[in-house]
Amino acid sequence: MSFIDPRIPAYAADHTTPPSQLLEQVVEDTEEVMPWPFMICGLAEARLLQALITISGARRVLEVGTFTGFGALAMAAALPDDGKVVTLERKEETAEVARQHIAQSKHAHKVELIVGDARKELSGLEGPFDIVFIDAWKFDYVRYYEDALELLSPRGLIVADNVLWSGTVVEDGSANDDQGAEVRAFNEHVQADPRVHNVLLTVGDGLMLAWRA
Repeated sequence: MSFIDPRIPAYAADHTTPPSQLLEQVVEDTEEVMPWPFMICGLAEARLLQALITISGARRVLEVGTFTGFGALAMAAALPDDGKVVTLERKEETAEVARQHIAQSKHAHKVELIVGDARKELSGLEGPFDIVFIDAWKFDYVRYYEDALELLSPRGLIVADNVLWSGTVVEDGSANDDQGAEVRAFNEHVQADPRVHNVLLTVGDGLMLAWRA
């Protein structure tokens, strides 16, 4: 579903600080070796996450869904030298690609990559985290969100990606798309949650921001 003039995202990208040379390489490598390279974190989302880290003074960040490391490295770059990004990746083969990218970064010491099922790994983590970025298996978004709330610092922020699901969340037909239906259910879950305030931003494929009420 095209719900915005394609010239607008292109214009916005042209007026966004470009990625570092390493992050450009991550994008190139992802397009070359990964079967679904479009799963990589977008530049606008990455820059927004960096802005949120900077203005909030965040020191500990949790990422659910490493993929090839673009998001983790972008967030690590915005953290102070003693900051930490804990990032979870389910697939070992994907994690290995991310490790190679992380090893090339001067911010590698700020990144801790954990391989495993996030549904299990989240319960073993020690909070608090100042920002939690969720960009993983859509069927488990509600579970990730609930676990994230338990780990969130008092003034922390949850950011969930792909909450517009290419615009299908506003169409009745999204019920025929299992992941689209799950994304809609997640959005409704957050909207109805009295524990948080939230805003759904039309950045990239949609970002849901939630913080304690």
